[in-house]
Formats: sequence, structure tokens, C-alpha cells
Amino acid sequence: MASNSDIPVKNASGRYDNVDFNKAIGFKLPTVKASYNRRDILLFANAIGCQKSELHFLYELHPNFSCFPTFPINLPFKQTSTDVYDFFERALVTDVPGVPPFDPKRSVDGERGIEILRPVPVSSDGLDLEITPEIVGVYDKGGNMIQEMVQTMRDAKTGTVYATMSSKAFGIGQGGYGGSKGPETVTYKPPNRAPDAVHVLKTSPEICLLYRLCGDYNPIHADDGFAKEGGFKGAFLQGLGTWNIAAHGLLMEMGGSEAGRLKKFKARFANIVYPGDALETRMWKVGSKNGVDEIIFQTVVQRDGRLALSNGFAEIRQTALKSNL
Repeated sequence: MASNSDIPVKNASGRYDNVDFNKAIGFKLPTVKASYNRRDILLFANAIGCQKSELHFLYELHPNFSCFPTFPINLPFKQTSTDVYDFFERALVTDVPGVPPFDPKRSVDGERGIEILRPVPVSSDGLDLEITPEIVGVYDKGGNMIQEMVQTMRDAKTGTVYATMSSKAFGIGQGGYGGSKGPETVTYKPPNRAPDAVHVLKTSPEICLLYRLCGDYNPIHADDGFAKEGGFKGAFLQGLGTWNIAAHGLLMEMGGSEAGRLKKFKARFANIVYPGDALETRMWKVGSKNGVDEIIFQTVVQRDGRLALSNGFAEIRQTALKSNL
């Protein structure tokens, strides 16, 4: 935990004194426990659009029953809960040294990534799963605060690491303290040619209500009135909902829907997606090395061509990573 001398203090203007973003680098937030069952795996696969031709993601008695590899991205939300919970209460975790309190109601997901190191088990039965978050950077851009974090999912019993997850959260209007602007962002620009593959999913009017059952219970994705108070035209799809739909499309089109082939997947959230929008994910294979194909992708809303996901990059193994479970 942060010591009292490192905690910023609000002054009469409503801003904070004692701010030093450098103090946050390397700070480890509290470890959380996580658990899930096969039903959670099946629900997730349904929510992101897995098809009957991919029955190994949708049927627990299939001889090759598999967990869709990006499933861990929701576990920091869900943790060990088997019921709904207060999203905002859970988002308020702890004081971070040198950083004003992050306001989850004035914050948006900037980008997300995952690296799968071992096949994700189809349930946590017999495991003692924990997720350890560490802040790797806090940046000050245009009056906004950007907090970059890496979370590691491991079995505490054996030390086995299954995945690492990266994120950048934007605190709107929560910067302006003269901190570092951060490193230059790596840009993945699609080649100037037709995509090698395209995946389209027409979302349903109920898509956000289904996806929230995977662990993201922010009311802005369910309550039109709540969303309108924030300046939106209504409840909209979770950013990670769009992100996981794209991950599914990419694995299906470029990885033969084999769970063990997705190695890395990351993208930036560019625009809101509303229920009923059709999402088109375009993919370009840009290289191969050490048995891994490198893919650049982007996801657009078909209706108006708006980018929903930008700066997308993935690595697909040419041969599936095998589980010894």
C-alpha cells in the first residue's frame, strides 16, 4: 500500500497537491483471487459469437472442449463472484502513490492486450487462481491521465502463469500535473491492399445485456437513462465486448478456431458500438517468424465505416500450443 506521505491531497481548488506520477511506476495493486466454471466458459463463447461449427467452444462434452483464449480478460472484473456486483465499488481498489484517485465514472478503457502463455483451463477447479496487477506507467496527456497496467494470471499453488494482460485507462480531465507524456506508441498501420480475411458479426439488440453476464456490470451498458446522462444516445456495447468479438473473428479466420494458436492479441478502443451494429473485422497477415504469424487488424462499424478498434495486432501460432492438463 502507498504510504501517507505519497498520497496526493485535494486542495481548495479541487485539484491535488503532492502529485508525482513517477512514484506509481512498479506499484503493485492488491492481488485478487479468481474462479470460474465450465458454464462461465460456455456463456463467454456464446456472448462473443462463437458458431455451431466451433462446437468445441460451446459444448462441454465435446472431445476437444476448450476455453476461448481471451476469456481471462474479464476475470479482473468477475474475480470469484458468482452473482452480479456493484461495478463502481469494485473499481475503487486502493491509493496509488503520487497519483490522484482514479475516478471510474470519468474514465474509459483506452486499449487492452493479452498474451497467452499456456492454454487456459476450462474451469478453475483444483486451481488457486490469482491476478496480480502492477502499474507500469502513468502519463499526462492533454489534461487527461493515462494509467498503464499489466496483470498476471497464475495458479498460486504451482506458480504456473497462464496469461499476462495489459491495459491503458484514460482518466478524463484527471491529468494536467506536468507528468511525462509517456513513450511513443507503436502504430500498426494496415497495408495498402485488400485484407487477407474479413469477419462480420451483426450484433443483436441484446448484445450488451448478454456480454455483461461475463463480468462487466457497468450500468452504462444496460441502462439507457444512465448512458444518456453521460452524453451517449443509449446503452452501448462494452469495449471488451467488441474486442473479444474481433478476437473470435480473427482466430476463426486466421487460426482455424484452434484455442491453442492465439498467442497475442491487442487493440485500441476507437469508437462506441451500439447494439444492432454490424462489426466488420479486417485482417492482414504482415509477417511470420519462429512459427508465428503476425496479423494487423481493425474493426469497423459497417453502417457508417467508423473505426471501433484501431491499432490491432495479433500473433497466431502456426501449430497449436498443447495443454498437458
